[in-house]
Amino acid sequence: QDVAALEYRAPHLAAASLATAFPAPPDGARVLDVACGTGLVARELHRRGFRCLHGVDGSAGMLERARHTELYQELQQCVLGREPLPAPAEHYDAVTVVGALGEGQVPVTVLPELLRVTKPGGFLCLTTRSNPSNLRYKGELEAELGRLERSGAWQKLLAQEVEHWERATSEEESTGSTGYISGVVYLYQKCPISTLKEG
Repeated sequence: QDVAALEYRAPHLAAASLATAFPAPPDGARVLDVACGTGLVARELHRRGFRCLHGVDGSAGMLERARHTELYQELQQCVLGREPLPAPAEHYDAVTVVGALGEGQVPVTVLPELLRVTKPGGFLCLTTRSNPSNLRYKGELEAELGRLERSGAWQKLLAQEVEHWERATSEEESTGSTGYISGVVYLYQKCPISTLKEG
């Protein structure tokens, strides 16, 4: 109800970006929805043909709500930044983190863990807000995204700035005088592992 009142568009925007990147029909793709909350992203992914959805969240209450959507094949509790994701390496065709990469939420240090569970050639779709109180975090996030790209871990496919991300809850947070805050959708593709020649 809260996010509906705020006209929160991140789940829709992220799912649309991910669906566009997929080279084949997505029904067989295994997707991990990190910080899945009540299942807003799952609903959007399901509308676009994704059927194999796994979710993790730190809140048992949120997971209970997500379970009622009947959109997830698997749901597990996990506090990001404190525990590793409950998944083997290179397990998922895509990983999403929508609405949780922000000040006081999921730490920037989780990015390598997201990469660990993504298959080589798989996609990672992340979002963050661009409102004043999140700019320091956004700067740290983008520095780490860039560092991982330079190291050859993944390549950036998209960084889409969106003006009307959601309604601002105060005038100070508003972008200009629009009454909205802005945000960003990032889409990365994990690089295939290069094999080093011996000798």
